[in-house]
Amino acid sequence: MKKIPYLPFIIVLVVIVIIALAITHIKPPTSFSNGSKIQVVAAENFWGSLVSQLGGSKVQVLSVVSDPNADPHEYESNNADARAIATANYVIVNGAGYDSWANKLINASPNKQRIVLNVAKLLGKKNGDNPHFWYNPNYVNTVTKNMEQNLIHIDPVDSSYFHRQYSKLVASLSGYQNRIKTIKKRFSGAKVAATEDIFAYLAQAAGLNLISPSAFTEAVAEGNDPPTDSVVAFQQQLQSGQVKVLVYNEQTVTPLTTSIKQLAVEQNIPIVGVTETVQPPNTSFQVWMNAEIIELENALNARTLGH
Repeated sequence: MKKIPYLPFIIVLVVIVIIALAITHIKPPTSFSNGSKIQVVAAENFWGSLVSQLGGSKVQVLSVVSDPNADPHEYESNNADARAIATANYVIVNGAGYDSWANKLINASPNKQRIVLNVAKLLGKKNGDNPHFWYNPNYVNTVTKNMEQNLIHIDPVDSSYFHRQYSKLVASLSGYQNRIKTIKKRFSGAKVAATEDIFAYLAQAAGLNLISPSAFTEAVAEGNDPPTDSVVAFQQQLQSGQVKVLVYNEQTVTPLTTSIKQLAVEQNIPIVGVTETVQPPNTSFQVWMNAEIIELENALNARTLGH
């Protein structure tokens, strides 16, 4: 049988080619173990607080909207925001038209390596839907789980660290979420009102009957004048004695909402103030939320005892 002198050479060459192809298709995991941190931009500080707790020492988080004296719906971005988003590893936006300025900045600086979490899309929501997702405890749980997965995707080397941070956050969030369940057991069906639709998700979670006209609350949330008939209906509800609590958005104040608040005071209806963003800005999401839930629970209890 005639020998093939080049066979060993060909075999070696094939092996080298196979190894080379394998190497080119292996992407080493992204590592921030050299001291660098994942750069995160959250359009609002409620999402920023949660991702900051999840990321711990592995992230550096910039929360853009956090001013307690401003309406987040009316925020106007600047060059610093644009630079931060352009260089971020991870960007979190609320979506559903709530922070369209952020989407414009994201589109203006395309980056295939950057991960963007659009909360509205994650939840299957669209423009026109109530965008105050952080007041729904189930939505918060869905978002935090997704955040954990995103951070692991960006930095898989530190996955065990992110798992531990996630477990701690879930345990911490259970405090205010269990309080909501307690309100549902004690006050389910109680009639309440609100000056804006920011309270709608929480009212539903707590089993409360939000009776204020939707035409009024939605118009206020969008910065429009409510229809006259909705204003009259709202006033009549407050005067009827059936409203147990009025929830008042302290960051969306107009002469009309102020007059509604004053009417509630005149009718001895307890008022619970809520905000769009974490207040004070240096506190955690769950501490802020728990304080508002406690105020709501106390108001419902006071109104029930008073009658």
